[in-house]
Amino acid sequence: MKYELSARNQFAGVVSDVKEGAVNGIVTLDVNGTPVSATISMAAIKELGLEKGVEAVAVIKATEVMVGKGELRLSARNQFPGKVVAVEAGAVNGIVKIEALGGNVISATISMAAIEELGLAEGAEATAVIKATSVMIGR
Repeated sequence: MKYELSARNQFAGVVSDVKEGAVNGIVTLDVNGTPVSATISMAAIKELGLEKGVEAVAVIKATEVMVGKGELRLSARNQFPGKVVAVEAGAVNGIVKIEALGGNVISATISMAAIEELGLAEGAEATAVIKATSVMIGR
């Protein structure tokens, strides 16, 4: 059964690694040569049959994507440098689209204040940052 989701970010890839823990595991997808890590329950890993070589999709809500500039030293596993390809301005929040992950576009919903403070405009270099706990995996 195929679902259409409201989550703006959906990236197809292949499982390149699964690290199992007692309750949760870390599943890494190769998305166009870029690793995307997701922390999900061991039950979900087993139910979805996630193992090396399996095709899967990383799903991330735009509200879970942070945007930074310059060198970032953070605990977040997923940091995808790229270029801003669009900024859609709103009254309070805007949507920043960053081309990364081998040509995929990552959408981030962030405040207009942050967009202005970071100087995010088309062509600017920026990094999309996503905690592994904010990445869902589907098949």
